[in-house]
Amino acid sequence: MIIRFLGTHNQASQDKRLISLLIDYILVVDAGNIVADLSFDEQRRIRAILLSHGHYDHIRDIPAYAFNNTVRTTSVYATPYTLEFLSSHLADGLIYPKFTEKYGYVDRQVLQFCPLEHYISQDIEGYRVTAVPVNHPLQAVGFEITSPKGKKVFYTGDTGPGLAAAWQHVSPDYLIIEVTLPNRLSEQAKASSHLCPDTLKQELLEFRKTKGYLPPTCLVHMSPEYEKEIIKEAAAVSRELRIPIRAMAEGDKLSI
Repeated sequence: MIIRFLGTHNQASQDKRLISLLIDYILVVDAGNIVADLSFDEQRRIRAILLSHGHYDHIRDIPAYAFNNTVRTTSVYATPYTLEFLSSHLADGLIYPKFTEKYGYVDRQVLQFCPLEHYISQDIEGYRVTAVPVNHPLQAVGFEITSPKGKKVFYTGDTGPGLAAAWQHVSPDYLIIEVTLPNRLSEQAKASSHLCPDTLKQELLEFRKTKGYLPPTCLVHMSPEYEKEIIKEAAAVSRELRIPIRAMAEGDKLSI
């Protein structure tokens, strides 16, 4: 399994991109940045998109991607709540077309919405995908994704503290987890249901207590303004827990 990190931040700029992962060139996880850094040919290779929840930085590029790929239908997988949110707030027929229907000169549905239920593993393009609830607004979920060769990654999406229940349902070889703010803003992180390095440490300790091991860990969804602080503080967690913890950057690739 090769994971390309198209975006690893919660804000966008000249050199920072909103959160998006691309797995084996065909499976997108969250759609904050799936057009600007992919050629048209690369976009045409995408077969399915997973959405963790409906916040804008995770769904922003859905309309642009749909406009770029009108000659075929791409499946979008999310919980019913997220799919309804996308239909009523973005692809609503006013701001953007209802891409799940024929419109204008386009004689096919460009997007097919496919609901995912919590904890029910589903085959998506040869991968086993399980949606696991996490602690964040808009009924957010993380995804455990198992490759055809059996390698597993768990992507938390956006989450605050309190992942004990989620850990019971996953057993990843790699963990991709958000850390949005530094420790000095821990109260702000908690109030907005995000993590800082201190709460990351607590969640990892809970994972080890539940599962008996700790997987190598990748950090995403960092606030660019505080990224250096986050990386320094996460390095201390890495040393203390004796596991690799890596802050991911745009363009990074991970082979599992």
